[in-house]
Amino acid sequence: MLYPFLYAGGSGLDTLLEDVRRSTADKANEIVRLRETVLAEYADDLAACAARMAGAFRAGGRLFAFGNGGSATDAQDVAALFLNPGGTARPLPALALTNDTAAITALSNDIGFEVVFARQLAAFGRPGDIAVALSTSGDSDNLIAALREASRRGMTAVGLAGCGGGRMAETPGLHHLFVIPSASVHRIQEAQTTVYHALWELTQSELARSEPAQSEPAQSGTAGEAG
Repeated sequence: MLYPFLYAGGSGLDTLLEDVRRSTADKANEIVRLRETVLAEYADDLAACAARMAGAFRAGGRLFAFGNGGSATDAQDVAALFLNPGGTARPLPALALTNDTAAITALSNDIGFEVVFARQLAAFGRPGDIAVALSTSGDSDNLIAALREASRRGMTAVGLAGCGGGRMAETPGLHHLFVIPSASVHRIQEAQTTVYHALWELTQSELARSEPAQSEPAQSGTAGEAG
């Protein structure tokens, strides 16, 4: 129960509001500490993963993100972030495999829900692409199947999970795994948002660093020459 005090009898309004305020502050502090812990623990791996992703994008690779439930919407956020970052950031080819309801329902009905992402990677994925799986448990059959398919196809396989990583942590061919040390679905998803935004920023920085500097355009004519 997230807010047990809401169901306790005999509390006045002032007491209830104070409990809500305290609970909100505690949860905000908890996610701040969790995000700091995750970024500190995975600092080197985040940089290595971003460098690998930048290399893939530089070579013409594309990113495919996928997840279930709330993680499906996070996958869509990942794709939108890379595809349409805004400002002066470089747009990068990215697609959420959760978007096509016709494909998902056809695969689920005709074969089984465990193949809804793997079959899409089999159709669209190619060596040098990137697969990003998001899960709170790390135990979803369709994500494990998709990561294995990504590995078979020579793609960079990236996983985000909670609860110790689950079966995702045992998946062969997984290049990078970021595990949020929490059993709370809410805290896991909040921290995963920080992880993939950090990956995006580091990838953009790596791409910008490796691109040649723009030279000044040559001036026509010579100094003092009449127009």
